[in-house]
Amino acid sequence: MDIRMIQQEIRRAGSDGWLFYDFHNRDPIAYRVLDLDSGKLTSRRWFYYVPAEGEPVRLCHRVEPAKLDSLPGELLYYLSWNELHTILKEMLGSAKTIAMQYSPDNHIPYVSMVDAGTIELIRSFGHTVVSSADLIQIFEAVIDEAGFQSHLKASEKIYQIKDEAFTKIESALKQGKKITEYDIQQWIVRRFHEEGMTCEGENPIVGVNDHPANPHFEPTPDNHYAIQKGDTILIDLWARFNKKDAIWVDITWCGFAGMNPPSKYVKIFNIARDARNAGLEFIRNKIHKNEPCYGWQVDDVVRAVIQKAGYGEYFIHRTGHSIGREVHGNGANIDNLETKEERRLIPRLCFSIEPGIYLKGEMAVRTEIDVFISPKGEALVSGKLQESLILMDL
Repeated sequence: MDIRMIQQEIRRAGSDGWLFYDFHNRDPIAYRVLDLDSGKLTSRRWFYYVPAEGEPVRLCHRVEPAKLDSLPGELLYYLSWNELHTILKEMLGSAKTIAMQYSPDNHIPYVSMVDAGTIELIRSFGHTVVSSADLIQIFEAVIDEAGFQSHLKASEKIYQIKDEAFTKIESALKQGKKITEYDIQQWIVRRFHEEGMTCEGENPIVGVNDHPANPHFEPTPDNHYAIQKGDTILIDLWARFNKKDAIWVDITWCGFAGMNPPSKYVKIFNIARDARNAGLEFIRNKIHKNEPCYGWQVDDVVRAVIQKAGYGEYFIHRTGHSIGREVHGNGANIDNLETKEERRLIPRLCFSIEPGIYLKGEMAVRTEIDVFISPKGEALVSGKLQESLILMDL
């Protein structure tokens, strides 16, 4: 943890301070940003105030006086709840705007860790509480150069394994051998292991025909289909190198077991592809113009393409998610459906763009890429864009 960096970002965000608070280990974000041990029970409330300028202040209960010993700053204690209120008001002083793990209207629930009563208490002191969402992504989602390089190397392996998976299906079908969704999924997991990678037990999606119309379908020994000639195929695979701070890769590609896919399948794939490309182009145009770009805006652009084509009701999830040390990271998502993502896409963020069309009981497509905003402001795609379906010469 670097207090000077935190204060620099607080000033850049235009806030007077950042107030961290926890009770019963409810705020994992605070523990990660402050580099605290979250494995120990917090049975009493603690507060840590980092002003934009000046010395931080720690406030602990007398029963747990050492809770924040690893942090710099003045140390204060409270015993009763009314003493807590009095000291807390004094330590916040004349600050006007204070950032907390809160999101207005719960638009970004991933950062809404502080209970409503505590927000009301801080407001009662005369302060304006603002969301720490943009601050959080700087400390939780920004990827350094080493992390980006791990992402690129993992991307090379994942794309290779994806190609091998489709080839394995084609080869089995040509030879008349039985091969199932579950077989391919387990083979992919083994290939991850061989390449020093992990999906942490969250296994890839391999689905044919109607199965991937459930966006989170997972083949098991009990529910899988045998893959046959004429099947539509979706493979969604994600992994990272099995090393500390390695960054995830998450991609989805679609194919067809044959050379003449149904016209409807081609149509919906092309719509999803065009929507994906529209989102990527929108981001690049915003960056080129030096204009802020928000996750909700990109979702709107992508979704509009699918809606215009008449398939809006079949695009049933957000357009994309943050990617980092977790496959679903804590930076800006590409979303104005499930949440209103009001965080900016800033340099060194990574995220997916993955529109899909899901026709229940029939077929589905999804095309997913990973995008990294470089320090120079380039929207880089870590791998090849799928522009047409993978076909198999059977």
